[in-house]
Amino acid sequence: MLDKETISAKFDIIDNDVEFLQEFKGMSEDDFLGSYKNIQAAKYSLLEISEACIDIGHHIIAAKGFGRAEKYRDIFHILSERGVLDPALASRLGDMAGFRNLLVHSYGNIDNIHVLEIINSELGDVLEFEKVILQYIDNE
Repeated sequence: MLDKETISAKFDIIDNDVEFLQEFKGMSEDDFLGSYKNIQAAKYSLLEISEACIDIGHHIIAAKGFGRAEKYRDIFHILSERGVLDPALASRLGDMAGFRNLLVHSYGNIDNIHVLEIINSELGDVLEFEKVILQYIDNE
């Protein structure tokens, strides 16, 4: 059974972080890179967003008995195979999971300009994920 409260709590985390990251959208590279606090705050918010999406996907897979994901990227692939996510969105979210792994395991090798690029161009994928999951829950 899907726990709608758990999913809702994860959406709250995503929404708060996406709202926070809006202050960096359109910021010049120099201004962004010139502030260690901005960089660290942005990275942590992206990490929280990634973790929340992964947790939501994992919860749905477990609750519905869709199988077992070996890697975080696989969570979105399984959701796509089961008709929950569009394959293109699942692929982009899989890339997000890959970036999450870089943030956690290769944090010293992160290109901070790439962080700003993600903020400027890829937050829409997370919002689309929320929308699709809400529709999926409503149809349950």
